[in-house]
Amino acid sequence: MLPDPVRVISAVMCYSRDHQMDGGGVMLETDKVFAGSIPENYDRYMVPLIFEPFAEDLAQRAACLSPSAVLETAAGTGVVTRALAPKLSPGASYVATDLNQPMLDCAASRQTPDSCIKWRQADALALPFENAAFDLVCCQFGAMFFPDRSSAYREAKRVLKPGGHFLFNVWDRIEENVFADDVTNALAKLFPNDPPRFLARTPHGYHDTALIRRELEEAGFSRVVIETRAEQSRASSPRLPAVAYCQGTLLRNEIEARDAGKLEAATDYAASAIAGKHGSGEVAAKIQAHVIMAAVI
Repeated sequence: MLPDPVRVISAVMCYSRDHQMDGGGVMLETDKVFAGSIPENYDRYMVPLIFEPFAEDLAQRAACLSPSAVLETAAGTGVVTRALAPKLSPGASYVATDLNQPMLDCAASRQTPDSCIKWRQADALALPFENAAFDLVCCQFGAMFFPDRSSAYREAKRVLKPGGHFLFNVWDRIEENVFADDVTNALAKLFPNDPPRFLARTPHGYHDTALIRRELEEAGFSRVVIETRAEQSRASSPRLPAVAYCQGTLLRNEIEARDAGKLEAATDYAASAIAGKHGSGEVAAKIQAHVIMAAVI
């Protein structure tokens, strides 16, 4: 199913920026449009494949800070929200936001009813909240999608109270994330004249820890701590990671843009490539990310 055009246009307009470019690891406008069936497939396949272990890690770190007012940006389908909300103290407030309303709709449908959680569509580059409103801003694998990270970081600092923290993670380089690399290399063979590069360009395109530290410090944050953490991505068959990446991420849009009828064939080809490297039964491979904590003095 193709994305709902009204939602696509709305999502693109929310993040329109003059400086978007293509090629060379720079994000495209289409790299931000999570609509149609992508949110459902993302939650069904991507979340258990790669997001759950890092969400639990982020939730544990966040809970140790004992925040009474939490803002989550780029909440996606709510994997961190589901992990963190039960760990907060009674009376704590939690605002979960995302640029894409379809992702928030999916997240809200998955969340156990909780009066402390409010869902709100919001642009992380222009947050609709007062200054010093939160103790913690957290963001799982969203910073890579911000077209102007400096603005997003300044906004996170603006809404944090003195003594507050900004906690987030980003994926390491694609070569350290094996299934993503396998799928990217397979599709490069299937589309040799125009390889789909979404995974390398955007989710895995912001891995330079020196750059991350510098951008946070320029935005006014202090005591920036960055930890590189490896986990295992596991699936019951090679087809599951192929479906996850080809149909549960914006890589789907790139495949369909090249050949609208080739999505299943591309998924099958990626599955065969994973099976060739990892076997035809249960598969496992390394995933790796950077976890960043920054403070407001």
